[in-house]
Amino acid sequence: MDGVHDMGGAPGFGPVVQEDNEPLFHGGWEARVMAMTVAMGRPGGWNIDMSRSARENRPREDYLAKSYYEIWLAGLERLMLERGMIATDEIAAGHALHPPKPNGARLAPDDVPPMLRRGSPSHRPETTPARFKIGDRVRARMISPPTHTRLPHYVRGHIGTVELVHGSHVFPDTNALGAGEQPQWLYTVSFDGRDLWGEQANANTSVSVDAWESYLETA
Repeated sequence: MDGVHDMGGAPGFGPVVQEDNEPLFHGGWEARVMAMTVAMGRPGGWNIDMSRSARENRPREDYLAKSYYEIWLAGLERLMLERGMIATDEIAAGHALHPPKPNGARLAPDDVPPMLRRGSPSHRPETTPARFKIGDRVRARMISPPTHTRLPHYVRGHIGTVELVHGSHVFPDTNALGAGEQPQWLYTVSFDGRDLWGEQANANTSVSVDAWESYLETA
């Protein structure tokens, strides 16, 4: 989907201002929102791509009016509403109003540290040969899917060079829809900033994008 979240290179947002010594969280509520999003994935049955899509697929005005972790909270609310785990009146009230739904997929506190250390690797066994190799010139395809995708809008139609070949990984476009992992080869592709944004771009600017094989074609 071509949502407002895909704002790389878009005009009108001004420069990125770096905060010196920026803390991991600016408030305790932000840490709780992140913890809830991770913990509820088990009883909710969603994956990382579903979670990301729920945050990104929002109306422009709503997305831009929210801070980073407010967007995370809104995504969590959507995921839980879709699965009947909460009700809209509970969101408005800010606390539970109905009996909790039974669910055996509970994440106990002692299970959290080993789960976070283990992570959720996305690498899958390769079943086909890679179409591209390091040094190949490739073009990012001109796609405009109505659903979730990880191909940035600003590189579509532009030519870059394969920097790295990462093996076969879960394809987020289908995983976000619950349509299966459908693994594909994953590449890091480097683009010259001037090719993306013209001569006004800094001559030393380059952008590296991780792109699944179906995002790319031979240049």
